[in-house]
Amino acid sequence: MALKTTVITGATSGIGQETAIALAKQGHALHLLVRNIPKGDRLKQLIADKTGNKEVYVVYCDLADLQSVREAAEELSGKLFAINTLINNAGGIFETRQLSKNGFEMTLATNHLGHFLLTQHLMPLLEKGQARIINVSSEAHKIGKPLFDDLQWTNVYSAFKAYGMSKLFNIYFTQSLAEKYGSKGILAFSLHPGTVKTAFGSTLQGLEKMLMKLARPFMLSPEQGAETTIFLATAPRLDQYNGAYFKKKKKAKTSAVATDSESRNKLWTISEKLLSRYLVWPQV
Repeated sequence: MALKTTVITGATSGIGQETAIALAKQGHALHLLVRNIPKGDRLKQLIADKTGNKEVYVVYCDLADLQSVREAAEELSGKLFAINTLINNAGGIFETRQLSKNGFEMTLATNHLGHFLLTQHLMPLLEKGQARIINVSSEAHKIGKPLFDDLQWTNVYSAFKAYGMSKLFNIYFTQSLAEKYGSKGILAFSLHPGTVKTAFGSTLQGLEKMLMKLARPFMLSPEQGAETTIFLATAPRLDQYNGAYFKKKKKAKTSAVATDSESRNKLWTISEKLLSRYLVWPQV
């Protein structure tokens, strides 16, 4: 039987690394999209040592650099016939307001726009592979509101509120993918991995840093945090849950705001507009 082809972002640490190792054990051919190539190469060797699976490939991709995202998608499109699983796992929280290389607020750029662009460019391969698209969201979406009048947080910036909005957008994105591409064999899921003990949030300062430190003894291990992602990537017969949000390997309730189809559709339209120059393949 042919290997399943899986693309994963943010695989060089935390739950992404544990997800990659687990899927390698199950025989997936992995394409790791990473910002740090040496770390990617070390993970590739670790996976080979732990699992014996040498079908692991490292591709440079900085989700906050849209040209880099497009180039990574072009590289994959030139090598692969189909993709069976896309795991949009990477994410970040930023203590102070920062701008990406393309001028977008960094939380929005990294947690939403980069994955939106990547998924859209890979869609022909995803359709061929009847793929599952798995977006790692968070219960933090419940503090998120779709602030369409200030997506760039130019007024008052809050690291947690910006993060919460981006995780809400992960859920909107998932629901829209299921709606738009479900008839073409695409399954899309979002999930909360749990509060996981990783390096996530390590750059926070002040009160936010203290809150993270207080919560640390109660956090899950990265192996535990990866369980729902692995479940969604491998469990059979999930068609009836297309577009759903999961927690602890079960369908879970979202916030009421996350069920707002008007906001969901508005996000898709705005995302396409913001990314318009990058969504079109260059002419050759």
